[in-house]
Amino acid sequence: MSTLSFWQSDHRDADGFCDVAIVGGGVVGASTAYWLRRQHPALRVALFERGLLASGATGRNAGFVLQGVTSDFATDVERYGDERARRLWAVTRASRDGLLEAIPPERFDFEASGSLTLAATPEEDDRLRRSARLMYEAGLPSSYLPPGDVAQRTSSKGFYGGLLVPTGGMLDPVRLVRALAEASGAALEEQHPVLHIAPQPGGFLLETPRRRVRTAALVLAANAYAPQLVPALSAYVRPVRAQMLATEPMRPCWLPAPVYSHDGYFYLRQKATGELLLGGARHRHAEAEVGYDDAVTEALQRDLHAYLAQHFPQAEGLAVTRRWSGTMGFSPDGLPSVGPIPDLPGAYFAAGFTGHGLAYGFRVGQMLAEFASGVASPADADLFDPMRLKCAAAAHL
Repeated sequence: MSTLSFWQSDHRDADGFCDVAIVGGGVVGASTAYWLRRQHPALRVALFERGLLASGATGRNAGFVLQGVTSDFATDVERYGDERARRLWAVTRASRDGLLEAIPPERFDFEASGSLTLAATPEEDDRLRRSARLMYEAGLPSSYLPPGDVAQRTSSKGFYGGLLVPTGGMLDPVRLVRALAEASGAALEEQHPVLHIAPQPGGFLLETPRRRVRTAALVLAANAYAPQLVPALSAYVRPVRAQMLATEPMRPCWLPAPVYSHDGYFYLRQKATGELLLGGARHRHAEAEVGYDDAVTEALQRDLHAYLAQHFPQAEGLAVTRRWSGTMGFSPDGLPSVGPIPDLPGAYFAAGFTGHGLAYGFRVGQMLAEFASGVASPADADLFDPMRLKCAAAAHL
């Protein structure tokens, strides 16, 4: 966490004021600003981002729009129960559909490509087969693909089978956030880190390098970075690093949809312009891939290359044009927490998206906007109630 010296604080601009301050300029923060404008256009809303918009996890991922929580629906059912798994799927589908209604899809390069989950082992293939059956019973669109169909559709080798979900898609996450922020009409405070949050009568005081800002309500949409401002939130989210690479364009394009494989630990897409974006391999370096360091490592990047060579050999030898990392926020049970910040009345947060922020983001932004405007129990917010984690922790004492 940064600090200010006596001299720096003494020369800041005059204090500012807003009705709602949003800290975090990713998809959740920008969606919250959008929904506040739509629900309460007279509110003065300020969106604070310590870097540029989408400079955190939102702008560092592969741009997948998926439904569900984990890599397959059968795992969702096993982990969360049938009824809850169906509701979670519905939330992510509503988030996707609402986003496409709110912002013209061409504004953020949305491709209605569907999404593919591919099985790297017989056990994973069995889960995909069960997922297809369970989804059929739940009325959720999907189809199981046998190995031959997977190989033909993706020009791949070594996969046992796959699951096609036609409602999946791909987008440009930076363009998405910029479009949402523009539509929100909020005061955009880029390159403006919030260093400290202090409760005040009637609201909060935000300390920044430029000025102090008083706000009546606060939304903390910083995901993995939330505990740096409110340390107690470390019970709900921890920082986990992901690494990716991008290749030079490859023509003709041969990968029609985003691909998840190895239980979601590898993910790959091809842009319409031919570049491959590949990430993952974190599970092979679990102890190293934690914390806030923005760095790539030779060992993990080598595993990404090995993945291409094994499953997509036609891409072997493509020049890599960029390597990068990003810090995700992981939760103890795989679900985000959305709701009031404990012991800070009038403050709300969302954190712990566990690599699925784009799936939830627009709908969670709506929940946060309703919380900030006085709605005690927004629809579906019970799925993400932070108290579930406190109760689970207490049960293990």
